[in-house]
Amino acid sequence: MAIDPRGADLKRFLAEDPGGPVVMLNLLRFAEGGRESYEQYSRAIRETFLPRYGGEVVYVGNGTTPLVAEEGQAWDAVLLVRYPSREAFSKMVADPEYQQFTYFRTQALTEAVLQPTTAW
Repeated sequence: MAIDPRGADLKRFLAEDPGGPVVMLNLLRFAEGGRESYEQYSRAIRETFLPRYGGEVVYVGNGTTPLVAEEGQAWDAVLLVRYPSREAFSKMVADPEYQQFTYFRTQALTEAVLQPTTAW
């Protein structure tokens, strides 16, 4: 299952840049005990990296029983994070200091969706 973006993913993400801010939709499925690990990752992101790269958490919530979804499409958590640009997001994930914290996210999750969105 996909959890972390790869180099080719980031290149395509930047190549398709329409300009302007981007809101990243995060759909998260936690491994057993993963919520605690994700909280460690989240704390570092909120305190250090989002301010450094102009990002802000727009919304964080727990998933509940889906109203409309196919079997297996329920998510444990939903997170929306706004960045001033796709470039800012890419610089953050390339930051060597940030990369020291990504293992908390990787070990916390069994599956994730990281969907860039733009305003209508």
